[in-house]
Amino acid sequence: MTPKQAEKLKRKIADIRGVLAAEKKRFGAYDDSRGLRYLPTSYFVQLGDYSGGLNFLKWFEKNFPEDGGFPEFLFESAIILFKLGKKEEAGNAAFRTFCSNPYWIERFFGHPLTPLDIWHPSNLTTLEYTQVLGYSSKQSDLSDFSEWLAEFVSSEDFIRRSGRYIEIYRQLKTETDKEKRRLLVQAAFQLEK
Repeated sequence: MTPKQAEKLKRKIADIRGVLAAEKKRFGAYDDSRGLRYLPTSYFVQLGDYSGGLNFLKWFEKNFPEDGGFPEFLFESAIILFKLGKKEEAGNAAFRTFCSNPYWIERFFGHPLTPLDIWHPSNLTTLEYTQVLGYSSKQSDLSDFSEWLAEFVSSEDFIRRSGRYIEIYRQLKTETDKEKRRLLVQAAFQLEK
């Protein structure tokens, strides 16, 4: 990355922060229907500015505590956290990435993707959505992260939790009873914590 490209990314981060600050000042709260708040993690990863990325994640959590995020945002969060040695938090973000799109990590590794017979509550959770993934395990700057992630997704805990998550969404595909659906969704959310 050239200094000019890096400066452009830094300007984008500053512009987004400015727009969001203006929204809060004007409305007394954030009205980010455009989803600008999800973009800076990508810029921080591209810059290799993981400390800046962590500061942004702290700000995000403080201001959007109930926000689930998009798969790319969660995945970039995992990269940032891992690069700063925060492996437990990176693991949480990686699992949340899986929950937000169960194909995402497999696409990152370049594995063949097979559609799962599960309920997809939005287009963000589908196999097709992984086409927006801009990262690959073959990237040299992510080789350490790729190695760690491969080990993480092979762990007994990840396999157990992800298997349970898929089973819940398999049941949700056909379950029509509202109370049973509510309990299944609640169980899925508990796995993410």
